[in-house]
Amino acid sequence: MEDVFIWAEQRDSNLFAVSLEVLNKAGKIACEIGGRLNAVLIGADCKRCAEELIYHGAQKIFLVENPLLELYQSDVYAKILSGILAQYQPEIVLIGGTTVGMDIAPRVAASLNTGLTAHCVDLYIEHLDGNRQLIQVVPGWGGRMMLKIVCPEKRPQIATIKPGIMNIGKPDYERTGEIVELTPTIRETNFQARTLEFIPDDDEGLSIDTAERIVAGGFGLYSSGGFELIERLAQVLRAEVAGTRPAFDHGWIPESRIIGQSGKTVHPKLFISIGTSGAIHFTTGFHKAEVVIAINKNPDAPIFEIADIGIIDDLKIIIPLLTEEIKKLTKRKEECLN
Repeated sequence: MEDVFIWAEQRDSNLFAVSLEVLNKAGKIACEIGGRLNAVLIGADCKRCAEELIYHGAQKIFLVENPLLELYQSDVYAKILSGILAQYQPEIVLIGGTTVGMDIAPRVAASLNTGLTAHCVDLYIEHLDGNRQLIQVVPGWGGRMMLKIVCPEKRPQIATIKPGIMNIGKPDYERTGEIVELTPTIRETNFQARTLEFIPDDDEGLSIDTAERIVAGGFGLYSSGGFELIERLAQVLRAEVAGTRPAFDHGWIPESRIIGQSGKTVHPKLFISIGTSGAIHFTTGFHKAEVVIAINKNPDAPIFEIADIGIIDDLKIIIPLLTEEIKKLTKRKEECLN
């Protein structure tokens, strides 16, 4: 009952980074409660992913391979994972909060008649009323505070973790572990719906996940007519453009470029926030940024509490000036190099 399980998401025999992030956090929790660290891996030809999980700390891998499972199949994957968890009855189950992870997690929780905490930004063990509990931390109340959630009775305790929140541990290529190959019966009748293909987002520019410089805008850009100003700034900075959920709602950015609780977590060297209030559900998405610059005409905006550099002024004045100055500096640098 004290074991910790993770579901390791993979595609085309490549582990998602969040699977290793979740594994690292799960390993620390397993060590604290004295349990084993296990992973469930499902796919068509993904045994090499099992070896990678062992190098990153997994002690036992439950491997399910079948040609019918090459792509994620909602009902079948959930049934397989639920069956394994029901048999081994772990204390805690952690799942990466990807699109697929957010689909399978509630299905598994419902099947096991237990609770689920989604969008966790932190997890740790705490003793409450003499009992050891997993504390699951999520942003709440419109992002104005962090809430602690516990599941005192039902087991396993299941939580999803946002990608990019946790760190990936260092692999140890001398580490060994056990791979348990399972062969559950899979019939065509198990597929109430079938995934036929995955189509990547049609998103211009580089992914914001690995960008070193990001310029992000919020609803404060409404008065300037949208994202044109920050797109010019991002161009001269050679940065990627991102934004808040309201920015997406207004059609200024695609969904793949939302930062925060309902979007992505990033860790660039430079993050420029323009016209955003700085609510927790947004700032949790870039808390690992090395340098944060905030531009907002409201001196009381919460964004200034976490910014390294704050500029209080009208963004319609500041952004064009900043863009021109960066152009000048870039030109001087190129002249010096030549």
